[in-house]
Amino acid sequence: MTTLAATAGCQAQDPPDRHRPAGHPAAPVAPRGFTLVASGDVLPHTSIIEKANTDAGGDGYDFRPMLSGVKPVVSRADLAICHMETVYGAQGDYTGYPTFKSPPQVAAALAATGYDDCSTASNHTLDDGAAGIHRTLDALDRAGVRHAGSARTAAEAGGATVLRAGGAEVAHLAYTYDTNGFPLPSGQPWAVRLIDRDRIIADARAARKAGADVVVVSLHWGTEWQDAPDEQQLTLGRELTASRTAGRPDIDLILGTHAHIPQAYEKVNGTWVIYGMGDQIAGEMFNYDGAQDPRGNESTLGRFTFAPPARPGGRWEVRKAEFVPQWFDLGSGRVVNLNESLERGGDVVQVRDRIRDVVLSRGAAADGLVMGR
Repeated sequence: MTTLAATAGCQAQDPPDRHRPAGHPAAPVAPRGFTLVASGDVLPHTSIIEKANTDAGGDGYDFRPMLSGVKPVVSRADLAICHMETVYGAQGDYTGYPTFKSPPQVAAALAATGYDDCSTASNHTLDDGAAGIHRTLDALDRAGVRHAGSARTAAEAGGATVLRAGGAEVAHLAYTYDTNGFPLPSGQPWAVRLIDRDRIIADARAARKAGADVVVVSLHWGTEWQDAPDEQQLTLGRELTASRTAGRPDIDLILGTHAHIPQAYEKVNGTWVIYGMGDQIAGEMFNYDGAQDPRGNESTLGRFTFAPPARPGGRWEVRKAEFVPQWFDLGSGRVVNLNESLERGGDVVQVRDRIRDVVLSRGAAADGLVMGR
């Protein structure tokens, strides 16, 4: 979880350092590193909403049990980022596909699982217009979950979401390729951040200038149901990771969502790119051929361990890169950490191995990516 520094009037004083000569200041304390965990689309279809109602005993909605299987991984991170693909409804007006309005209780479940922050820019961000954005961000605020990608005011849209993790200030920016044809609300061109290479780079540079040590960019992009990243993903990934200021990369990590299925991880120009993490929570999924496709319930958690720079002003480096394969079990309505569930036998192993093969399909193992638990 994100840690924030605090002071207290009755805080005990540290004893003097007997090994330091009088009048000599203490050596500066090096900032500590941190772990960042990120996961894919939270996409509550009607069946998911109904399951949450059942898990609440028929009174309200409880999404916490669905996510309990990954809580150990998420809650142990210094910073955990989710992708809230849908907006929230109100007073029982909750719907699934094609225009989503999810129960706001999702936000409390994300917080209880250990998420600190969510990207909220997606093709469904305008499913209920500006009102949907307001309800969603209000609910996340009440739950104590930060957010990036959509906004209620121009001022809110103007900067990056900045979080403290370990010894670093981490800026989070989020963008989507489209809003399913829904126009931006009248007079609110800032309501959703849309993908534009020059704007993303400008925003990242502004965040860095404002003091961010690490800049993370979430992108809702790609071609649905396609294991391989498409040309737009490959091109934009190269361009964004190539952008530098004074020799230092402007962006330190790219987190992809939207494709419904896991896609590859790749180190591009020295920066990790996840092309697609897949759906963390979703109902039964049907591909473009109209066939039920189990890949729509497969996903990954990305886990990156950042180390502080060797010199002031240098880059925070990813010292360890991992992926954790996940599966949403439609039968139980639970997210399953596949490496913690191998005792379940053949089907789980096959799903885990398929995800692994896709994730490593662009050579990430050679750059040090490993499968974690």
